[in-house]
Amino acid sequence: MKLTIDRAQLLKALAHVQSVVERRNTIPILANVYLRAGEDALALTATDLDLTVAESASAAVEQAGATTAPAHTLYDIVRKLPDGAQVELAHDTGAGQVRLTAGRSTFQLATLPKEDFPDVGGGELPQTFGVTGAELRNLVDRTRFAISTEETRYYLNGIYLHATKSGDAEVLRGVATDGHRLARFETDLPEGAAGMPGVIVPRKTVNELRKLIDDTEEPVEVSLSDSKIRFAFGATVLTSKLIEGTFPDYERVIPAGNDKVMTVDRKQFTAAVDRVSTISTEKSRAVKLALSDNEITLSATSPDAGHASEQLEIDYNGDHLEIGFNSKYLMDIAERIDGGTAQFSFADPASPTIVRDTENASALYVLMPMRV
Repeated sequence: MKLTIDRAQLLKALAHVQSVVERRNTIPILANVYLRAGEDALALTATDLDLTVAESASAAVEQAGATTAPAHTLYDIVRKLPDGAQVELAHDTGAGQVRLTAGRSTFQLATLPKEDFPDVGGGELPQTFGVTGAELRNLVDRTRFAISTEETRYYLNGIYLHATKSGDAEVLRGVATDGHRLARFETDLPEGAAGMPGVIVPRKTVNELRKLIDDTEEPVEVSLSDSKIRFAFGATVLTSKLIEGTFPDYERVIPAGNDKVMTVDRKQFTAAVDRVSTISTEKSRAVKLALSDNEITLSATSPDAGHASEQLEIDYNGDHLEIGFNSKYLMDIAERIDGGTAQFSFADPASPTIVRDTENASALYVLMPMRV
């Protein structure tokens, strides 16, 4: 294998694929990126066996071939090369090394046999539909903060993606919950997505996908089966196993009778929660909300640090209500609201609260209260 490639092209592709490679690997080949030089392109693939990212970049290929090289080391080298550098990669099969040359710099990296690299083919993925990069970013950003990190409840360690109905409209819906808060976001059902199986996309896959689509405006092709999902756009393909298990019936935890409604300026509210919570104890970060006619008092108390309170004007005509929340969870939700105002629907101090964006009905959040 021998080729020349622009440093910027190689760096971009390496940045995307090396991100899935774990820093500590018990299987040596999984620390490497698979490099395959074909006609006018270098294809790069990295995997952790559950998640695979492949990307190609245009290159001047003198000799076709394939090898593997240490993913993080190769990325660090290319990252430190000067802008505009032309990078030559050459694999010496006999020496078991790949040589990287750029200007006066030369690096020799140990390789592992390409035959050891796992076969990461996607298999049969019968359901395919397309979404825009913006729609996918929106769905991920509005839900992933609520993904559980509790490994024992593994079926909550991802976003539940499924086709359903919202009123009379067919929608593609993403839901995440950790038992303390729930985030739900929906978008118009794409053509070809009707009848798709409900799937749980793992947390790591969600995070890697979000990095990859950060600035793409290209349509994203989504293909899936009961056990795998693939996202393809431009020169990038991400393939992942899905979480096996049954996502809970989340509709049951979304209350229907919350009749005490508060509307508040989203920025003012978030900033006030942030300020008041400074004094609360680190473990729970509890903040109390006391609502009366068109006014809310936010307060926090700590045996060590003292007491803090702040008042805000709100739109509220319900009975007097005092309710406590984890301030971090409260801010996580408030920060996901794009509109100027947030709407809170309460029932009583012990029941779940619904939070909505008054300017966007696509997102809905549920937050469990806590004792303060």
